[in-house]
Amino acid sequence: MPPDIGQAMKQIAFEQGPIRPPSEAGSLLFRFTRNCPWNKCSFCTVYKGKEFSRRSLDEIKGDIDAAAEIFQDLRTLSSGMGFVGGFPREALEIVFSSTRYNDFYRQAALWLYTGKGSVFIQDANSFVLPASVISEAIRHLKRKIPGITRITSYGRSGTLARMDSAELEQIRKAGLDRVHIGMESGSDRVLKLIRKGVSAKRQVEAGRKVVEAGMELSEYIMPGLGGKEISEDHARESARVLNEIDPHFIRLRSLRIPSRAPLHDEWRSGRFTPLSDDETAAEIRLFISLLDGISSQVKSDHIMNLLEEVEGKLPEEKDKMLATIDRYLAMPDHERLLFRLGRRGGALRRLDEINDPAIRRRLETAVRDLAPESAGDIEKLIKELADQYI
Repeated sequence: MPPDIGQAMKQIAFEQGPIRPPSEAGSLLFRFTRNCPWNKCSFCTVYKGKEFSRRSLDEIKGDIDAAAEIFQDLRTLSSGMGFVGGFPREALEIVFSSTRYNDFYRQAALWLYTGKGSVFIQDANSFVLPASVISEAIRHLKRKIPGITRITSYGRSGTLARMDSAELEQIRKAGLDRVHIGMESGSDRVLKLIRKGVSAKRQVEAGRKVVEAGMELSEYIMPGLGGKEISEDHARESARVLNEIDPHFIRLRSLRIPSRAPLHDEWRSGRFTPLSDDETAAEIRLFISLLDGISSQVKSDHIMNLLEEVEGKLPEEKDKMLATIDRYLAMPDHERLLFRLGRRGGALRRLDEINDPAIRRRLETAVRDLAPESAGDIEKLIKELADQYI
């Protein structure tokens, strides 16, 4: 029988924050700061009502040491089962089936099993810490936990733009590979509207510094963030700013407005008019059409995006992305309704899937059955389905 270290296992844990990017779904999470130092963006609810704080280097190292102890226990389990190197499915099943192992052991076991080796540093803006602290924490992380292949973090443009290039290079040499920036928009009008606390000029400065320091850069754009009032400016200026930065990734995150977001009050008072799904698709089309002279990878890796397949490498796949949007917008009204219902309900991911006879029958039946329940307002139902993912 394999040794069950869970019988004598201490309940080892380390601190983790609430979110990470979808592209970091398999990453091991370590919290260097708590919450968001800005925390004023009107569309965001994640850190509202929570106090920001910096964690000390000793605290961070303590968490890393705790994780290292968990990994040592898991390797002992694996080797006791006769496996040398890697982490087998049999060991993973033991960790997930036994109540003696806590969630931190399960996270670590899954990380070992998948072998991707990615680590994400939380929370919203690690770069408020001194570069020396970030660098030493990363070096300690790499010393204590073997198998790390990539280390990434969120960062705010305002903070990154103020940093010396030498500081960013120091952090990159320590082992930080990628920075995720929530740019949201390149329009100064939109940035002011949402209280982002940064200008388009600073967005460019921050992005260029990250790229020039040798780190990968993911810039997040939020289609619909200007509402109907500033939609075109949002698309045009966001494309202009990204053309100046040339990030490695441009990630689309279509706007949803939960009731607890400050922007929701703007909407209810009539000062902000959200775009429909079709209007958002048209805005994305304009935005992508204006991306020029860059080699970024456009990604649509979030459930809140209607057209998940609108992604590709620039400039080679730009026409393909535009053609996908054109295809959707050219569909008859009922076809678009069916697709949006299927997508928001989790039944569809790609346009072609609406042609599957079985899926189509289910969607047509759903429209007929739900019409009376929603008093004929299918659009309201679709919105409610989309909002469930916020």
